[in-house]
Amino acid sequence: MIASDFLGLVLVPVSTTHWFRRSYKRKVASCEHEKPDDGTIRYQQSREGVATASRSKRRQEGGDETAVRERILDAAFDAFMRSGYATTSMLEIATCARVSKRELYALVGNKQEMLIACIRRRAKRFDVPADLPVLRDRETLAQVLVSFGTKLVREASDPTVIAVFRLAISEVIQAPEVARALDSIARERSRAALRKIMAQAQASGLLTGRPAELAKQFAGLLWRDLQVSLLLGVADRPNSREIAQRARDAAAAFLQLHPQPNDMPAS
Repeated sequence: MIASDFLGLVLVPVSTTHWFRRSYKRKVASCEHEKPDDGTIRYQQSREGVATASRSKRRQEGGDETAVRERILDAAFDAFMRSGYATTSMLEIATCARVSKRELYALVGNKQEMLIACIRRRAKRFDVPADLPVLRDRETLAQVLVSFGTKLVREASDPTVIAVFRLAISEVIQAPEVARALDSIARERSRAALRKIMAQAQASGLLTGRPAELAKQFAGLLWRDLQVSLLLGVADRPNSREIAQRARDAAAAFLQLHPQPNDMPAS
């Protein structure tokens, strides 16, 4: 598999801020400490009806449904990473999130919907900014490519994101929906962002070619074999300076391969 193919697996999603930036190890340890025994499970189940009514009333009064939903997604992600997606139970997620199973279904949905919600939160970080500069010249195009490339590598090389990739690979037989969710949500989101940049450059007369193909070429130059090496654990995550330099090198190489149409020599 070539490096450019891995662009499509970027999350984000599965972010380095919010739940991806949280102290994963600390949260896992805390959740494991809270893992209930059989007696606790029976006790929790016996109280679900009363607890649900009480929490529902509090949410109506305090309007904290969003906060509870975020806590559920954080707990779900931690459980997926700790136990694997296929073997994680709804009760385990509910225990970690300190909510009832009824609240899980009411606020988020089933386990697959939780997975999709987690990935979508990450994937939003790969949208092209609304204030993207107008691509009037090659210098601006280079700056935009460097900026987006830096962001892409920084986000996708985060250790937690790499762990999500490995989760999808390990679950490909028992739970192929993990990989499908990554492919259909995060992959398309990141590639669509690059296609948008290439389409704008093409419309401005700065590039020729199909935006989708141009996006793949830039991605290949940007990643080379880095993401494969990170997945295999045979390379360290690049630091900020190295990431920025990688993005600059990719942008320079890409623009050299695709000179401005009116600068191309006559055939």
